[in-house]
Parts: sequence; C-alpha cells; structure tokens
Amino acid sequence: MKWTFKETGMYEESKEYVDSLIIPMNPITFGAQMKQFSSMHEFMTILTMEVEKQLKGRLLLMPALTYWSEGQEKAGLIDIWKVKLAEAEFKHIFWITSDSEWKRYEDKLPGTLLWIPAIGLEYLEEGQARQMMNDQVRQIIDMLTQSWNK
Repeated sequence: MKWTFKETGMYEESKEYVDSLIIPMNPITFGAQMKQFSSMHEFMTILTMEVEKQLKGRLLLMPALTYWSEGQEKAGLIDIWKVKLAEAEFKHIFWITSDSEWKRYEDKLPGTLLWIPAIGLEYLEEGQARQMMNDQVRQIIDMLTQSWNK
C-alpha cells in the first residue's frame, strides 16, 4: 500500500495483515552531485513503487525520507525515526537506499537496510531499463521474502 489518502484508509482497515514497512531514503543537494542524486531518486521511486505494486496488502510504502547530503546528521534522523517506528509496531522495517553512506549507520537503524546501487536509467534504452528494473525488483522481493521467512 502506498502513502495516499485512499490506501492509508485501506491500511487502517487491514493493518493486522500489513506487517512490513518500506522507507526509501534519498539524498539531495544543490551542489556538484545534484544530477547524480536526482538520478538516484528517480531509480528509487520506480523501484519501490514496483515492489509495492507486487506486494500490495503485505507492506506499506512510506514517502521517501529526503535529507541533505551535507550538513544533516544521520544519527539524529535515526533517533527520531526509532521512536516513531516503535509506536507503529511493524514486524519488518526495510530501509532502502542507493546512498552507500548509510552502510555506516546500518547497525543503528531499526530494521534492515537494503543498499541497492542506482542504475542510471537515463542512459539506457527503454527495453533495457525495464528489464534491469524488473531484475532489481525480483532481487528486492527475494530479500523481503527471506526476511519474512526467518
């Protein structure tokens, strides 16, 4: 389920069946990495929307946690989210990002970090991009399924 008016209503009605939360994380900047980060954002948006579509009813896809790539303390963000997520009582929490910087904080995150290198879709033909995205979605679903089966 997506974070929309209609689907959050569906979530409230059936939250005993929705045990997983996906939180995309995207850096932003107006600096030299602006194009790179915007490409990462596009990739992450398409990827998480496809995963949500295939697993609708089992997970809730949050809006992306967007943060400044420089000057914003990641540990502080984690502390705020820990408190709020504890209140939400999800059995499985998945953080998904293409920002390798989060690997340094993996042990502090509540839940599981899925680091997926971004694919520059803008450099591929449409068919190639679709195939690569389908492969990535399958890999993510496999990771989620493995976590659920533990």
